[in-house]
Amino acid sequence: MAEIKIMVTVDNLKYRYPLTEELALKGVSLEIASGEFIGVIGPNMAGKSTLCQALVGLVPQFYHGAYGGRVIIDGLDAAHIELSKLASKVGIVFQNPFTQVTGAKMTVYDEVAFGLENMGLARTEMIRRIDEALTMLDIYEFRSHNPFDLSGGQMQRMAIASIIAMRPQVIIFDEPTSQLDPQGSEEVFKAVRSLSRQGMTIIMVEHKIEKIAKYADRVLLLHQGRVVDFDRPQKVFSRPDLENYGVTAPVFTNICKGLNITDKTSGLYPVTLDDTYRQLRANNSEFGK
Repeated sequence: MAEIKIMVTVDNLKYRYPLTEELALKGVSLEIASGEFIGVIGPNMAGKSTLCQALVGLVPQFYHGAYGGRVIIDGLDAAHIELSKLASKVGIVFQNPFTQVTGAKMTVYDEVAFGLENMGLARTEMIRRIDEALTMLDIYEFRSHNPFDLSGGQMQRMAIASIIAMRPQVIIFDEPTSQLDPQGSEEVFKAVRSLSRQGMTIIMVEHKIEKIAKYADRVLLLHQGRVVDFDRPQKVFSRPDLENYGVTAPVFTNICKGLNITDKTSGLYPVTLDDTYRQLRANNSEFGK
């Protein structure tokens, strides 16, 4: 059996923004293995975005403030390593794509090439990576367009392509589908899952619970800067007190709760349509005959 490599370690992380009194993160600890797809959920002010910024070193190197604990990305201390060196290990896609567009490139193709140029890659390798990333995000046809002529959803997919093309070992997504329609969101999730299956570690903050339930390997539930739970989607979404933490369970989980459809061994509820169907068949329900 292959040894599991820990890619991300967060050890008793505490952080307070400048000029504030309340800690944004209150002793967060967790480990994430290489190739895992982690969904991060919780209400506003739970600490989700602050955790993302700590994972890429912006907290505390850019925002400063009071910082304690450690964040280690593949052996690098995110609080002390140069951000340019950390960027070779971990990339981030923000909610608003305008924050990631350079403004200096006239085409989508050149915008995605920008980070690769700074890495000093050979031209043939750059072209291969750009074509692959644009195709994966279904925006290859817009490669000659000006980035600012794109819709919000198309621009977000361009921002994601820019990070994917650089091939960091870890990618942080801070609500990347907030500006996408359902089809665009599904395309992004499928692309991200493909990346995790290729060995890339994915950490995604997302309010679209159904997507997290479907695609994430594990779910991190944050509330008021603390870790409430960090486990399989079925375990987290089966919590009887979930709504106390500002999170609504997936629709099929709620249906199964109402009908008392559970896994007879674990007592957990299904979280997706496929899970529900399999459980109905396993329970020999009349709906599955």
